[in-house]
Amino acid sequence: MDNFFDINYKSINKHNEELCGDKVEYIYDDDGCIIVISDGLGSGVKANILATMTTKIAVTMLKNNASIDDTIETIINTLPECKVRKLAYSTFTIIKIDRENNAYIAEYDNPPYFYYSHKRIIHVEKKERIIGSKKIYESNIKLDIGDTICVVSDGAVHAGIGQLLNLGWSRDEINEYLRELNNVNKSSQLINGNFIGVCNNLYNNEPGDDTTILTIKVRKPEVIDIFIGPPADKSLDNQLADIMKNSENMKIICGGTTALIAERELDKQLEVDLDSMKDDVPPIAYMDGFDLVTEGVLTLGKVLENIKSLSKSSYESVVRNNSYDGATLLTYMLTDIGTHINFYIGRAVNPAHQNPNFPMGYNIKQNIVDNLIDELKKAGKQVDVLFF
Repeated sequence: MDNFFDINYKSINKHNEELCGDKVEYIYDDDGCIIVISDGLGSGVKANILATMTTKIAVTMLKNNASIDDTIETIINTLPECKVRKLAYSTFTIIKIDRENNAYIAEYDNPPYFYYSHKRIIHVEKKERIIGSKKIYESNIKLDIGDTICVVSDGAVHAGIGQLLNLGWSRDEINEYLRELNNVNKSSQLINGNFIGVCNNLYNNEPGDDTTILTIKVRKPEVIDIFIGPPADKSLDNQLADIMKNSENMKIICGGTTALIAERELDKQLEVDLDSMKDDVPPIAYMDGFDLVTEGVLTLGKVLENIKSLSKSSYESVVRNNSYDGATLLTYMLTDIGTHINFYIGRAVNPAHQNPNFPMGYNIKQNIVDNLIDELKKAGKQVDVLFF
């Protein structure tokens, strides 16, 4: 399997604004990936429209092999003009990475990107060029495993001005903090969660501007197989066990019945760790050949809650204060460890997972799993699902 580009972004809106004026769009294709981050003029609806148009135009045109010159000129000629400022304006950073890990980066008026390699801050030479009246800075990088590119909107640079910090935090301070986050965290999701949490704190939870961080990290693929629930047909138990036995990936079981199937079919011994039990999370268990064994619905519900909270908070504030339990361990594996996650979901329905206030067939566990899959996809994980 080729290297994996771990792409993730997180944003917080300007205080009292429902829409974010920053926008990120990215796609994976046969040639690599294309990523665009844009900051629209002002904030709110108008800024959101400008940024969205910029990212959509750029990604669509570049995907169809348009040149960077044509793409930028199209953006300039397409954006609607602000009636007050008489400007059609949004900043942008465009990143194209090919299968050989060659990255091309074009910047217009965004804060310069940050680049880290082998745990060091790396300065990249840039070339200035005029395209359609815009001053563009272009650069090229040959990426290696573990290398990271971070792009922030100016809301991050301005965080704390007039509040906790007189002049905000300097570029050098941001650069050093992101370097440390990159060295500690494997995934771009946790780098971004920690960074955006700090920005929000510097704004006293009332951001004075839309604030976004985009992180791209080159990683070796790390695949997790997660088995949730027994098959609807018991005759498929041995087929599920064969997948467990033959998998060379990291393996997680969620659910007592699923664990008992593995114990029986694979002739393993299940050992429950009562020390890991918390008030709201059942204990984990150990089984030879598996990286983690947890309870099902309660644990998955807590993991979903954790991952949603990571969108605007640091990892430590969400889970590490209570680090040894099934939900925390599973959250960590799905967010910081796994890049590709395969869900093997049994269709058997446990009556305890039926809410009497909902129609028959509405499965609480399945609803939690569906939402968890959506959150992982939003976080940039590659997710596949197989039902039994």
